[in-house]
This record gives sequence, structure tokens and C-alpha cells, in this order.
Amino acid sequence: MRRKAEALHDALEALETDHRRRQRSVVDYALQDFCSNDYLGLAHHPRLMEAATRAISRYGAGGRASHLINGHTEEHEQLEYALARLTGRERALVFSTGYMANLGVIQALSGHHAVVIQDRLNHASLIDAGRLAAPRGLSRYAHADVANAKARLEKAITQQPQASRLLVTDGVFSMDGDLAPLPELAQLAKEYEAWLVVDDAHGIGTLGQHGGGCCELFNLDSDQVPVLVGTFGKALGSFGAFVAGDSALIEWLLQTSRTYIYTTALPPHVAAATRAALELLTDEPWHKEKLQTNIQYFRSRAQQLGIELLDSQSAIQPILLGSEQRTLYLSARLREHRFSVAAIRPPTVPKGTSRLRITLSSRHNPADIDALLRVLADELHRDSV
Repeated sequence: MRRKAEALHDALEALETDHRRRQRSVVDYALQDFCSNDYLGLAHHPRLMEAATRAISRYGAGGRASHLINGHTEEHEQLEYALARLTGRERALVFSTGYMANLGVIQALSGHHAVVIQDRLNHASLIDAGRLAAPRGLSRYAHADVANAKARLEKAITQQPQASRLLVTDGVFSMDGDLAPLPELAQLAKEYEAWLVVDDAHGIGTLGQHGGGCCELFNLDSDQVPVLVGTFGKALGSFGAFVAGDSALIEWLLQTSRTYIYTTALPPHVAAATRAALELLTDEPWHKEKLQTNIQYFRSRAQQLGIELLDSQSAIQPILLGSEQRTLYLSARLREHRFSVAAIRPPTVPKGTSRLRITLSSRHNPADIDALLRVLADELHRDSV
């Protein structure tokens, strides 16, 4: 055991040397937050907190049991109805986390033999799901490259003609902020009779006229995107996740998805808060409108200040720096100026693409954005001299 402990110590030292060792920091509410995923500013909305408080009074603080034992309450049931309406699907199923939703979906649809074709920049939960469900059938295509996805799909089918087929992508990519070419991928999936699985964690609530996400934005129904995954811990300001689709899909997941069946249900008060957030998408659409205004303002002002951005029209606005050390330094400097901005390094992103991941929210105003960009422009200029 001593040798094992020494090996871990050496591995941690190597992470430190490479500027890749991660550190937690306690949230400091005195800092201006430009790194959380609370895109619509709903986490502290009075209606979410009131809904949660009422549900705690009725159901208590915990989930008590799995959904199929004694954990499925009226709050979960009503939330699933609301999610189906939002996404234009027949049914929805609530999961405890987005990670568990992605693992559960891909496992349930893969069977004993599967071909799982994924975008190279998909979220870690999707990649892990593919590795677990189809270790020999997993292939990753060049980012947002439909032609490469087609070539990999054809090759995989040639090798395993009888295998089930999944084409898997993020809707909005969490580290680059760009959108997947969903209409083209939907056509490709139809051509090759593959399940198209879309994780729209960062699109739900922020995109589409009613906040229905990428599928609403591109007007894609359940025939075109049969498996839609979304989360509550971003634009909806709470916690948890869901899968939406046709009735047969949802019933199959309920019967076979291990990460749904064998875990404690989401606490009812979290489900209640999430349903309140869905109501706010309709009752207070200005949250989403303000976010879109802030995104356009940020990009315009950054361009004026000579700050180079990636091609993202979402709330995620990365600034590519390359060096891990430089990224850590600039994040620390911004913190000294009372701005919280995440330093993203490998293995979260590919080597040589470390970046500051700035996320915008409806809580921000032009003065907040100007202040951040002025400091950032000064630091980038000083760093380049």
C-alpha cells in the first residue's frame, strides 16, 4: 500500500508541474460571477425558493426511495408532464443528474452490440457512456463534421452490420459554446436508421422561442431527434435532468435504464423548484431575452477591444489562450479584480486549447460586462507585450 500511495503522490506532483492540478474554491458571493451556468439567473428567484419550501413542508428534505419503490411523487409526475409540453414530446423521464441520464440512455439503447458514433467534443458523460456500453463500437468524429460522422458510421456498420446504432452529440458544446449541426445530423441518422441522441444541457431554457432548446430552435420533432436529454442545473436554476421522447422510448428507459431504476429519486422539493422555473420561461420571458441581449453586447464590445472570441452565439464565450500556466494566471488576475472566471485546462479540453470560459447570464448588465472586458483587455495586452 505504501508504494501505491507513493505512486499517487508522484502522479499528483506531475499534475502540479503541468499546471493541471485542479483546486476547489468556496463560492465567494462578493465576486462578480462570470463562470456559473445559471444562465437565466433563476437559482435565487423567489418563486423557485417558495416552491421548494412548500414541497419540503409536505414531503421532507430527501427523495426517500427510488422512483419504482416509493420515491415517485406528484411533484415528479407534474414535472414530467411539463417537460413533455416544453419539448413537444409525448413523455419525459426525470433523472437525478445529467451524467446519470446520459449513462442510462446509451446503456438502455445499446443492447449487447452497438455502434456509438460521437462528436469528439461531447461532454464527458456521453463519452463515458459510450465506453461503458459499446467499448468496441465507440467512434468519435471530428467536431461538428457531418461528413466525418457519416464515414465513421459507414465503417462501423460494415464491421458490425447487425449492431444497434446511436449517433450522439451535444446540442450546445459546453467548452466552445457552438451549436451542433442538428438538422444535418438528423438527416444522417434517418439515412442510417440510427438513434440520434442530443444532450441539450446548455440549450434548454436559453434557445428557442419558448426555451425549448436546440430542437425548438431548429424545429426538430421527435422523429428527427428521438432522444432528447436536458438538465435542470443550468438555465433552470435547480438540479437534476430528464430525457424526453416518444412514449415507447420513455417506457423502455423506465424498465431498463439502470441509472434510473437503481438510485434514489430526485428530492420532491427540487422537482417543485424546477417546475416553477419552467413556468417562468412563459411568465417572465424577459430573462431569456436579457441573456440574448447580453450575449450580443459582450461580443460587440469584445470585438471593439480587440479580444478574440470563438464563434459562439450562446451564453458560453470562451477565450482561447493555449497555455495552462497563462490561463491560470489570467484567471487569478481577474479574481483579484473581483471577477470569477473559470480556467479550463486539459483533460477537459484538448491539449493546447486551455481557455478562460466566460459564461453570461441575464443577471449581468452592460456595466458588469464593460468592467470585465476592460480588465481582460488590459491583462491580455500586458501579457502580450
